[in-house]
Amino acid sequence: MARPDGIDVHAHFFPEGFLRLVEQEGGPHGARVEHTPKGPLVSVGGAGVGVPLDATYWDLDRRVRAMNRQGVQVHALSLTVPMTYWAPPELGVRLARAYNDALVEAHRAYPDRFVGCATLPLQDPAAALAELQRVAGLPGIRAVYAGTNVADRDLSDPALFPVLEQCEARRLPLLLHPINTIDRAKRLAPFYLRNTLGNPFDTAVAAAHLIFGGVLDRLPKLEVNLPHGGGALPYLAGRLEHGQKVRPEARHGAQRKVTAYLRRFTYDTITHSPGALRFLVETVGADRVMLGSDYCFDMGYTRPRRIIEGLGLRPADRVRILRGNAAKLLRVR
Repeated sequence: MARPDGIDVHAHFFPEGFLRLVEQEGGPHGARVEHTPKGPLVSVGGAGVGVPLDATYWDLDRRVRAMNRQGVQVHALSLTVPMTYWAPPELGVRLARAYNDALVEAHRAYPDRFVGCATLPLQDPAAALAELQRVAGLPGIRAVYAGTNVADRDLSDPALFPVLEQCEARRLPLLLHPINTIDRAKRLAPFYLRNTLGNPFDTAVAAAHLIFGGVLDRLPKLEVNLPHGGGALPYLAGRLEHGQKVRPEARHGAQRKVTAYLRRFTYDTITHSPGALRFLVETVGADRVMLGSDYCFDMGYTRPRRIIEGLGLRPADRVRILRGNAAKLLRVR
């Protein structure tokens, strides 16, 4: 068994109190928790996590045992789809509070194993600011987790800027996850393409909005983590940059070339391709890539260290990706 020293920046968590609140009050808003023999299945309007959740998503003792088997010391706990943006603001605030309080409880129970990525009711930016102010100093809160879009708002929307500004001011990195991928013609409905193609392209769209919308220029110290190896962004950056040169629509939003922003982001290792991960490391640098598992959905890694250990990296770079970069970002000892 591998020594548990890795830090996993992409590890999802569904506390029981949060699930109960969704089940009790989500119905009028299209949210439901269906109890199946394999665990609860969470959805909003028929879309959600896609698989039943087993007990390791909320049982911390079981989770620690699973982490030990994986060689992972720390999980940066985060919510994922359907997030909380489907709820009206008042319920969204209570969902966020229930989730964030559970993050703090997990950290207090296992201070050397769990840190929290706070969720915010971003459908109401004023309420999100209030919740950010409440949780920023609580034990174990080391980041903010957000969707790649929020209730039809992209991350370049001026209404969201004050929240991002406060994330920068409070030194809380912003970790993103795809949600409500753009597919108006529903071409991605078959073959699970909404996840396998939709998620990485939605991440690229969000990153492009942060670049072309001038958000990264206005917030030069904001750290933004892109999931799934950056989605499509690292591999389409040259095309985006060419468009920046030849198209007036793309010419004036960013102060620098698109490729100059690649190192403004950090990235996890969830590429499912050693070649793609090697390209990512070569493109952005080993100091910008971090271990991730997508804990522990069927689209994630059950053995997240394996892809890193198979790349033939220099020992120092391997340690950076397994632990060092995330320890610095999330202030983990």
